[in-house]
Amino acid sequence: MTTDTLEVISRHRCFGGTQYFYRHESTAIGLPMRFSVFVPQQAEQGRVPVLFYLAGLTCTEETFMIKAGAQRRAAELGLMLVAPDTSPRGAGVPGEDDDWDFGTGAGFYIDATREPWAKHYRMESYVARELFEIATTTLPGDAARAGIFGHSMGGHGALVLAQRHREQYRSVSAFAPIANPMQCPWGHKAFSGYLGDDRNVWAQYDASELMLGSKCPYPEGILIDQGLADTFLENQLHPQAFEAACSQAGQPLTLRRHEGYDHGYYFISTFIDDHLEFHAERLK
Repeated sequence: MTTDTLEVISRHRCFGGTQYFYRHESTAIGLPMRFSVFVPQQAEQGRVPVLFYLAGLTCTEETFMIKAGAQRRAAELGLMLVAPDTSPRGAGVPGEDDDWDFGTGAGFYIDATREPWAKHYRMESYVARELFEIATTTLPGDAARAGIFGHSMGGHGALVLAQRHREQYRSVSAFAPIANPMQCPWGHKAFSGYLGDDRNVWAQYDASELMLGSKCPYPEGILIDQGLADTFLENQLHPQAFEAACSQAGQPLTLRRHEGYDHGYYFISTFIDDHLEFHAERLK
């Protein structure tokens, strides 16, 4: 792929670097997809560490770049930031726009196997294969220095893709992830809809279940931040399940619980610098 195949929707000078918004024809999805990239000034001298951010339910490729306030510290650290959309758009699947937590804006970063979703809802292949290749060939990301993080549904995606593609992600962190989707309503809805009824298949996309079958996949540690005023904490997120799985797997985990913080981007923007620094240290 060349830059000619990427349509620049907009570009903005930002902290010495450039914020881009792109559209392209995705081979993995079979539809046009959008993503955003912050390229730091250091990329003028060569390839730079690249950090992929996966957003949560109802978000788009714009949400993180507009709300998180990540570019200033990323510019200082020389990190390239990449944020995909959260699902295909306009796939024409009956009912895909009926619910906010399934279908459009809710791709869950998995490859659907159940019809009629299987043709286009292939977000794992899109993020971990196609977008990774674009970011590290056409764009100036360094494939040998790549990390992944995300929020809520995207935190689930980051923890899962990091474990399923250990060879390409050197670091992983999350904000308020759906850490045990097999045990929560969002996960039941997404997994049954996209994957069918076989819970063994579900387990392949559950961060806690994957960790239980691992042995310290990230010896340099995993970072998770969780707000204790998060209204989704008790019913949907279950970070304690991932914490227990890490303990069993011998996986170092820093799980920080914050009084008074909720599920939104005020929370994320408060702790974003810590995550960028966490990844930069591991992607040197």
